[in-house]
Amino acid sequence: MKVGLDISQIIHPGGVANYTRNLAQELQKNPGLDMVFFFSALRKSYRGELKNVKKFRLPPTLFEVLFNRIRNVGIEKFLGSLDILHSSDWVQPPTKAKKVTTYHDVIPLLYPQWSHPKIVAVNKTRIRLVESEVDKVIAVSNSTKEDLLRVSNLKPENITVIYEGVSENFIPATEEQKTEFKKKHNLPENFILATGGVGERKNLKRIKQAAGDYNLIISFEDIIVSDEELPLLYSSADLLVYTTLYEGFGLPILESMACGTPVITSNVSSMPEIAGSAAILVNPEKPDDIKNKIKEVLSDKELQKELIEKGLKRSKEFTWKKAAAQTTQIYKDLLE
Repeated sequence: MKVGLDISQIIHPGGVANYTRNLAQELQKNPGLDMVFFFSALRKSYRGELKNVKKFRLPPTLFEVLFNRIRNVGIEKFLGSLDILHSSDWVQPPTKAKKVTTYHDVIPLLYPQWSHPKIVAVNKTRIRLVESEVDKVIAVSNSTKEDLLRVSNLKPENITVIYEGVSENFIPATEEQKTEFKKKHNLPENFILATGGVGERKNLKRIKQAAGDYNLIISFEDIIVSDEELPLLYSSADLLVYTTLYEGFGLPILESMACGTPVITSNVSSMPEIAGSAAILVNPEKPDDIKNKIKEVLSDKELQKELIEKGLKRSKEFTWKKAAAQTTQIYKDLLE
């Protein structure tokens, strides 16, 4: 079975890149799949361990015009003949192959005020193509599936939920490792961690207000670490406060749990679904609720222990091996 997978998004830090990289690596291990990868970028080269990567030094914006709007050239021109094309969340190329695509969230369609107008326009164009052409849509959570049904004419039976996984390098650090990491990055002995990002969705204003009595470290704002050091950052924190306003999946919840760090997260969108009973849920729009739960967790050693144990167990339910196996089954079903 020859499968083409668009991996262009791996150059942009974030959840989509994480998904694309890890899924591609797992799919490549399957001897029943002949994988070929499509990568386009103007200023960044592909640097990874994937084999059979077709690289094009052209901007994704050009391919967006070519594949989403002009549509007179198929993906076969770039990848050769395919049985399956698994597209990204940016372009939907014409192809004679069976078509699969993954939706991580529908933020530009559901909350256009949080996105650049160009991104909103691209997503509006692409959802029409997905509705009319794609054979199977993968949603990374039931929450994302329900949101897709709200903003599109897709049918429920054409959407399959396949959860993301937690990479195996997310494990609790030793006390010695944590001490060295804090010293290296000049971090306080005790701190709360929040994930940064651009825009209102990350809810940082309310988080800062709620965590005013504690040392708050915000990733991408107070500290930037490599992928290799990210497990050390999670492990070193006393608590992850991940009270964003919307997430399609919320991988930091599971990554933090896998590192043995308690989690407070929001009671909206996908976050309760991903956290299960292993995190404390709050109303993200109420700083006092967040503040009270932070105090409750940090002052209760037994509660911390319970959250750590539940979190470690919960995180083990999500693996990239499982995600790749379920994705492969979709490919097979389409060709039967």
